Amino acid sequence: MSSTVTKRHVRYPLANTTWDQAELLTMSEVIAAETYTMGKRVEEFESLFATYIGSRYCLMVNSGSSANLLMIAALRYVKNHSLQPGDEIIVPSVSWATTYFPLYQYQLKLVFVDIDIRTLNYDLNALASAVTDRTRAILAVNLLGNPNDFKQLYSIIDGRNIILLEDNCESLGAKYDSKYAGTFGRAGTFSFFFSHHISTMEGGMVVTDDEELYHVMLALRAHGWTRQLPASNLVCNKSKDSFYESFRFILPGYNLRPLELSGAIGTQQLRKLPGIISERRKNSEIFHKHFDDNPAFLLQQEIGESSWFGFSMILTDATRINRDQVVKHLAKRNIECRPIVAGNFTRSESVKYMDYEIHGTLNNADIIHNNGFFVGNHHYSLNAELDYLVETLGEII
Repeated sequence: MSSTVTKRHVRYPLANTTWDQAELLTMSEVIAAETYTMGKRVEEFESLFATYIGSRYCLMVNSGSSANLLMIAALRYVKNHSLQPGDEIIVPSVSWATTYFPLYQYQLKLVFVDIDIRTLNYDLNALASAVTDRTRAILAVNLLGNPNDFKQLYSIIDGRNIILLEDNCESLGAKYDSKYAGTFGRAGTFSFFFSHHISTMEGGMVVTDDEELYHVMLALRAHGWTRQLPASNLVCNKSKDSFYESFRFILPGYNLRPLELSGAIGTQQLRKLPGIISERRKNSEIFHKHFDDNPAFLLQQEIGESSWFGFSMILTDATRINRDQVVKHLAKRNIECRPIVAGNFTRSESVKYMDYEIHGTLNNADIIHNNGFFVGNHHYSLNAELDYLVETLGEII
């Protein structure tokens, strides 16, 4: 083990690049071809991702936030089990802002439910009691790499006319019962932002096995026009007049298209993903060996096979200092940390604009909001960084 003086020069960042010459080379190929708008490279990444993740259809977009928007927007316009203004959708009380914003933007009523303080996903008892005959959908967020208990989720919605959706933006590569998270619901979303498991600069993906939903998303992703739709589709009848069809708008859509650069980078990143997940899981074993028996912290408990986005730590009553003191001390030692996603989102100023209600109490979400933080996980060994984290926290706790 290195000396304390040496270890205090360790830098432990929240995120780091997973790129090397492979990404730079493929970018140069795209630049040389002078084709930047969504095209063959994006299609190739979508095809590879569909094979990897086990979904019938995959659509790449320009961010994980856009993936959530596209998923919810498309459910407004499908003929089969759509979501309409005023419909109730259950959401966990801890997640990222753009989990919730598309629901507000499409005039759905949000029902916030508490989370399990150990898994950071739904408190399943609270979720079960929140379901009523007004519930039209449940949005499952797989938080910090941890898949939900989908066996229990399926049992809760069994026999009910309830749509299950997944925000899997933080949990690429996670598995439950040998099936990839993001593929359990009618649709699932992924993010390829810099700090996530793989990065395409900005980028995201929506996956589904629902052909109608896929066709609606094809139109909505690019202006709501028919240009990307196949000749035979479940949205409209296309004419053979290519001039007319190239500028025919059938849905109030967006421009959520990704760049060819992002698609090309994605194909290289996806090849590295198994190794990235393997290293992250190895790091999680080391992290838990260090902290499992420390009464000062509650750690996230794995459901299925987590892809370990980061390592959450919740200060317990055994700790005599507050989170602010911990955060400041970590910063002095060049250890980056941040809140657990966005904490209890009902305490965000933005919810005043939403139609929502809180089911029961959000005690666990409040504890996380006040006492939780997480440190980074990476695609390389964190032995030195985790030793340094133990030493640094030991100085104040």
